[in-house]
Amino acid sequence: MSDFYVKKIEGKSGRQLAFRLSYGCDLLEALQKIVEENDVRFGSINFLGAVQKAKVAYYLQDKKRFVEFDIDKPMEILSGLGNVSIKDGKPFVHAHVTFLDSEGTVLGGHLLPGNIVFAGEVFIEEIELPAPPKREYDPVTGLFLWE
Repeated sequence: MSDFYVKKIEGKSGRQLAFRLSYGCDLLEALQKIVEENDVRFGSINFLGAVQKAKVAYYLQDKKRFVEFDIDKPMEILSGLGNVSIKDGKPFVHAHVTFLDSEGTVLGGHLLPGNIVFAGEVFIEEIELPAPPKREYDPVTGLFLWE
């Protein structure tokens, strides 16, 4: 066991999936629905495009809670990154996003429901494992992390 990580996971490359998102859909809800409908149980997600408005969060480590930010303006998605694992017995998307507004300001955070898609493209790289990791509550961080 290393002092630098808690868990090591090795699998083999699985399906490579790509999707064009529908105009007006909720970004996180779409990602969640995609992984559920395609039974992606473990893997990585990256996405780009633009939103009409956004909602993200920042985690306050000392208080063990999220602070939410509503951003009511159109923005480009510079980078969206996330992963899929199992939470409560079903596939679960955890993602972060970076935006650029019309004035060149970069904003971002933990992706929440409330990001309304203008245009979006999603890539999912599945990792095949006999038993994908499950997210469980970690009392040290207050987050749901891989078991």
